[in-house]
Parts: sequence; C-alpha cells; structure tokens
Amino acid sequence: MTRLLFREDAYQQSCAARVISVQDRGVELDQTVFYATSGGQAGDCGVLRCGDGREIPVTTTIKDRESGRYLHMIADGHDLPDTGSSIEAMLDWETRYRHMRFHTCLHLLCAVIDGSVTGGNIASHKSRLDFDIPDTVPDKDALTDQINALIARNARVFDGEISEAELRANPELVRTMSVSPPMDGGVIRTITIEGIDYQPCGGTHVRQTSEIGKIIVAKIEKKGRQNRRINIVFDE
Repeated sequence: MTRLLFREDAYQQSCAARVISVQDRGVELDQTVFYATSGGQAGDCGVLRCGDGREIPVTTTIKDRESGRYLHMIADGHDLPDTGSSIEAMLDWETRYRHMRFHTCLHLLCAVIDGSVTGGNIASHKSRLDFDIPDTVPDKDALTDQINALIARNARVFDGEISEAELRANPELVRTMSVSPPMDGGVIRTITIEGIDYQPCGGTHVRQTSEIGKIIVAKIEKKGRQNRRINIVFDE
C-alpha cells in the first residue's frame, strides 16, 4: 500500500518515491504527497520527475474503488514511467494550498450553520457545501462576517483520531450525510479547529485559521425544498 505522506504533513510539497505499478494512465507509488479525490476535495495535480530529468504531468490523483490503490493519473500524450523506477513526486503547491484553505474554511461554515451537510465540493477557485435547512435562508453578508470573524481568531487546526466504537457512541460528530467518515485500518481520522469545530475528516487543512484569508459568501442557492447550497470564494 502507498504511504500517504500528506497524512503526516499536509505541507510537504514533494517526495522521493518508487513506481510500484502502472495501470492504464495511472501510476502507483510506494509513497506520495498527492491527495486523492475524496470527501468533496479535488485530487492533487503536479509532476513526476524522472531520473533523466523528464517531467511527467499528473492531472489528478484518485483512489481506485476496487483495488484501493492510489493512482496518479498521467496526461495523454506523455510516456509513463517504468515500474520499479525512482522518481520525485512534486505537487502543484499553489493549487493544493488553496484546497487546504478552502477545506478548513468549510469547517468554519459547518460551525455556524445549524443543519446536516448533504453534499459539497472543494476546488481551487471556489468551494461549496449543501445543507439541509428547510426553514430559513441565511443572509450571505451576515454569514460572510461570521466566518471572517472566526478566521481572524487564528485558531489552531490539528488532526486526531478516534475508534469506531467512539464514533458509534457519538454519532452527532458526523455532519456529512453523503460521505462516510474516513477510516485508516478501523481508525477514524478527525480534524479539530480549537474552540470552533470538531468532526471526522480525511482532507488536508491549514495549521491556523488566519491562513485561510478573507472570504466572501458569493451565493446561496435553493436546490430543493430543504436543500441550500452555500458558495464561498476568496476575497481576492
């Protein structure tokens, strides 16, 4: 199995790795800093640098549903690395860091909206969460102010873990109705934003809320009788 270095340090931007398999356009490495698409967060892109200096573009990273393998998807028209070869895996860091900022911000959004999450998406240009909130539509300007106030608190953000038994005893921790909690060998990963939010999550996040920067609630959409989609962009 691939060692997931982003679990140990989300800020690591590159790593030496060995190619352990190649299937179709997907390259499996013995370890990686690339996050695979899951939980609404887009998979990482970047390059695999070969020993001869060639740079092979990675368009996204996925986790194969059948095998569980982490695959770095190679752009069409580029040669694949040889199985057993040594490479350097290098993130498109600007894009990944925007994902980290947005993902952390969506936890703040969860903290101020009283409703279950029914869906979401994290890209580099905008992010959203869908909530089951039938009775009211939040005011987007007031919501913007609330979230920016939490960002300005510069709260510490850190990973943890709980057991399946602990999660069963505390089902209210699961805010997302459409995504199962992330598990690593029976252990559920968690994210804590000190004094603000705590829930199971397997994504990548910043270390302090101030790193998010100011945001704007760009749009709140009605997506059904009870579903409200809240879209967030950076105030750039």
